[in-house]
Amino acid sequence: MEVGVLFKIGAVGILVTILSQVLKHSGREEQSFLVTLAGLILVLGWIVPDIYELFQTVETFFDLG
Repeated sequence: MEVGVLFKIGAVGILVTILSQVLKHSGREEQSFLVTLAGLILVLGWIVPDIYELFQTVETFFDLG
């Protein structure tokens, strides 16, 4: 995993937190939830390929066949 991905995740976390708080204080809890969900899906889209690669590496490392 590259360091740039970690900075992207941190930036998305900060932006989602700020937007969520602004929306909650203005009485739009539903939109706040959707912003949080969108941020989670975005970050998962970045991380899932790396997790898949990690599992493939572990599988080939412990391959006993």
